[in-house]
Amino acid sequence: MADLRLVRALGLALLLCAPAGAHELGDFGRVKPGVLNDKIIPETDRLMRRLGNQPVSDFNITDEEREMHDRVYRFLIARHARDWAFDYEQVIFVAGVFSSRPDKFDLYYRWLSNERYASSRVRYNTIADDIGADLLTLPATFKAICAVVEIDRQRAVAATELTDIEASMLKQLRLRKAENDLYVGRFVAALGYRYGSYSYALDHFLVETPHGEAVVVDERLSRLAGWVDRAEAFDFCGDGWDDGSGGKGAIPGRVLMDAPSEGEYRK
Repeated sequence: MADLRLVRALGLALLLCAPAGAHELGDFGRVKPGVLNDKIIPETDRLMRRLGNQPVSDFNITDEEREMHDRVYRFLIARHARDWAFDYEQVIFVAGVFSSRPDKFDLYYRWLSNERYASSRVRYNTIADDIGADLLTLPATFKAICAVVEIDRQRAVAATELTDIEASMLKQLRLRKAENDLYVGRFVAALGYRYGSYSYALDHFLVETPHGEAVVVDERLSRLAGWVDRAEAFDFCGDGWDDGSGGKGAIPGRVLMDAPSEGEYRK
């Protein structure tokens, strides 16, 4: 246990000392290449999983698995991760477990509250933009996870049909399957956390600074709820990679007002 606490502290220290651009994302929501993202974080994560008796496979990684890792990582961080989600990020990605505040979604709301905007309406626009960015990248993320599910299926078929596969190889196959399941579990947890954070912020701003822009946030949040439901059901392949909402939302809206947006506000 002492060794585990030491490595957790080391992992957090590495992230805290990282340059500001370390968490920047590249094209299509993928993480940008770099020493921190390509070497330090993955190796720290592997070490943490070994010490925590979590699966670590020695198999070479496939292109599909690398794609999934990069896309899942986008949901473990945020462009303002150091401001509201950093505690969540370091715990989920490095330690692989939730913090002592697993049901607390107020960090995003507090970050938005502390930002100095020219108009209180801009906070709603920010939430809508953040949810919109998630919605744009979710189809590709689900598709990437589905591709890895197929890779795991193909491995299992090959192992069943071939007779000269050593027991050690079969063990690595099981470890890689469990490892992939762990990554998917992290994504499901992260997506649920994001939905909870956005929902908490919307509810509290409706009481604090009610504006008609809340209608757009609520519609996007409703669409996001559909993706959360699918993720929690581990339905990454069956219904394709769109929400099929046609912009109408997946659940009834909580906002009973129809005021038009007053345009885009900027800080």
